[in-house]
Amino acid sequence: MRGAFDPAHVALAADAIEAVLADPSARFIRASDVSDGAFVEDFCNWQRIPALERFARTSPAAGIAGSLIESATVRLFHDHVLVKEPGTAIPTRWHQDQPYYNVDGHQNVSMWMPVDPVDRKASMNFVAGTHLGPWYLPRTFLEGAAKWFPEGSLAELPHFDAEADGTEGGTWRTVGWALEPGDAVFFHMATVHGAGPNEGPGRRRALSLRFLGDDMVYAHRPWKTSPDFGDLTASLVDGEPLDHPAFPLLVG
Repeated sequence: MRGAFDPAHVALAADAIEAVLADPSARFIRASDVSDGAFVEDFCNWQRIPALERFARTSPAAGIAGSLIESATVRLFHDHVLVKEPGTAIPTRWHQDQPYYNVDGHQNVSMWMPVDPVDRKASMNFVAGTHLGPWYLPRTFLEGAAKWFPEGSLAELPHFDAEADGTEGGTWRTVGWALEPGDAVFFHMATVHGAGPNEGPGRRRALSLRFLGDDMVYAHRPWKTSPDFGDLTASLVDGEPLDHPAFPLLVG
């Protein structure tokens, strides 16, 4: 979506990102080896970073999300800060988001919004149609370990790069765009996606917000999800709507 956010909201998102970097949470991770540059992430900071909460509540993001998923209600699932410094050679491997999570349902959408110009090579890439299923086995980005669903319990990711449309015998259609501040991409949490390296010269700072619609419910997982929300079983039952302070209602 081109020009979805005005300069004031872009500045607010940039302030939120910088505040998180200045005061990382316990969920902060470095998703690259030292030799590959710096790709860092942090999650679930809206309750302690005022600029992040203001962006979630006052920007057009939640309204756009509700329109896209045709939902009368929109809840914030979580926020996610992603920063690739110049010279970060590591790409973000193909993956789906939803298998890492503790939610089920179809009315969901993620927003990925850069606050710096992003060229096509460093931008997000999506495999069209993969939101329709199946779920693929989630793995850690650096080690490729199955920390969530057990080995063999879900399908393995196809070789999307080798089988992309335009390659010999390729069937998968991949899409992506160069983006300017104010642009954003919105995508289903089960859509396979990844991103290229950031060879520079500028930073690639992005804010992602994940939104939940009418049919989304809590899914109890017997393992630590990513991000980790702790034990919600005292307040939410498996299959129950996510009416909980951790997931504030933004629309409806």
